Amino acid sequence: MERVSVSASKVLIVEDNELNMKLFHDLLEAHGVETVETRDGKNVLELARQHKPDLILMDIQLPEISGLDVTKMLKEDEELKSIPVIAVTAFAMKGDEQKIREGGCEDYISKPISVGHFLEVIQKYIQTKDLKSA
Repeated sequence: MERVSVSASKVLIVEDNELNMKLFHDLLEAHGVETVETRDGKNVLELARQHKPDLILMDIQLPEISGLDVTKMLKEDEELKSIPVIAVTAFAMKGDEQKIREGGCEDYISKPISVGHFLEVIQKYIQTKDLKSA
């Protein structure tokens, strides 16, 4: 019987803010999750094909291209459409969740993030070491 390795979980982080990127990376790495990172929405499809992540964390407000536009491209791609996308946004106003879900995202996390909520949402989509916050 093959045992699923926790380190098999991989998350592609798409975030242009350096501090947020470091926070997401450190939180995931601390729980045994491998990360692939980009600050640019334009190379997400290429990175997703190359690394085959289990989950994509997508900043909605990226320079150059909207995270929702990138998500739409992912969801229109046969090879990539099954990868869950979690939107990370500072724009979590009433009605935004619906817009984000209609844009193809499976879930969203609002900034500034709550570590407990962040880990809880991630855990719904990937296998990790115990992600329960202390």
